[in-house]
Amino acid sequence: MKYQPHDFHFRRAKSEGYLARSVYKLQAIDQKYRLFHRGMKVVDLGAAPGSWTQYLLEKVGPEGFILAVDLQTIRLSRPNLQTIQMDVWSPELESLLQEKLWDAVISDMAPSTTGSRPTDQSRSALLVERSLFLAQRFTRRGGFWIAKLLEGPELQRLRQAAQQTFETVHIVRPPATRKGSTECFLLGLKKRL
Repeated sequence: MKYQPHDFHFRRAKSEGYLARSVYKLQAIDQKYRLFHRGMKVVDLGAAPGSWTQYLLEKVGPEGFILAVDLQTIRLSRPNLQTIQMDVWSPELESLLQEKLWDAVISDMAPSTTGSRPTDQSRSALLVERSLFLAQRFTRRGGFWIAKLLEGPELQRLRQAAQQTFETVHIVRPPATRKGSTECFLLGLKKRL
């Protein structure tokens, strides 16, 4: 199928005031598993341009708190939102995360693609591993983790790694995922100690 940058989800996001079509992927995951609620504290990795952050702010309400992290600038501002332009591998990020007990770490991070499927899949897997490490270290017991992955040979290994930390791990392909895309999401629920 031919790539269509301005598809139904793109037009819908624009009309509903979201910064990107990817919001509907997070929304679909949330609707299926009922993850987000008022008062939650969530780390949003790979947050730019900010559609996931917008959705999270709606769900957690003013009592909640979002830490949005990306290499790019995130142009959103709310009293209960902290945006940081930072590499997720930075030790400074770990210091920041230690300041709160987080309900969830979610990641829409994607590598700069090269056009080489094995290279892109490998880079994507590294980002998933990093988000999993941060979730393992900084989320509370019972918390959850979501991470985007360009599906490849690392999928089952990453799923098994997540199963060491979470009671259940799902592989999710939301309806808003583009046709022909290898993108999927790993969802870890109910973090163990």
